[in-house]
Formats: sequence, C-alpha cells, structure tokens
Amino acid sequence: MQNFFLIAGLVLFALMLPVFYRLVVGPTAIDRIVAVNVIGTKTAVLLVITGVLFDRTGMFVDLALTYALMNFIGSITVARFLHQIRKRKKAISNAEASVA
Repeated sequence: MQNFFLIAGLVLFALMLPVFYRLVVGPTAIDRIVAVNVIGTKTAVLLVITGVLFDRTGMFVDLALTYALMNFIGSITVARFLHQIRKRKKAISNAEASVA
C-alpha cells in the first residue's frame, strides 16, 4: 500500500511540471493565477499523501487544510486586486472620453 501512495505522489508531482510552464509563460495574469491555484491544490493533496506515507495523517491533514485555505484566500485576493485595476482603468478611459 505504501508503494501505491508513493507512486501516486510522484505522478501528482510530475503533473505539476506542465503547470509550472503555464505559470512562467502564461500570456495573461489570469492564466498565472489559475496555475498557482492548481499547484496549491496538488500540494495540499501531496501533503495528505505524505502524511499517509509517514503514518502522521492527522498532522499532515491539518497542514493540508491550512495550506488549501491560504491558497484559496490568496487567489481571491489577487482576483479582487485585478478586478479593481480593471475598474480603475475603465473609469479613467471613460473620464478621458467624456473630456474629449
């Protein structure tokens, strides 16, 4: 059973590598936000798998839940920040259009 969890963890880590490419190259900020969120979600799952491998499931589940919550709050914060920037740009362009 330990081998199953070890292989599952390695496969999850290998599936994170293409997401790193999107994180670095992503043409828009939204692509990068989604990439960070996917990496954070897989990291939380890897923490649970690590807990199963080391027979410390309780501690690692707590860490995984905390990490997932921080990942969610961070994603919401960045999305709200980007929304505010777009709103300001739109207000500035509307003000310039009404002046002209």
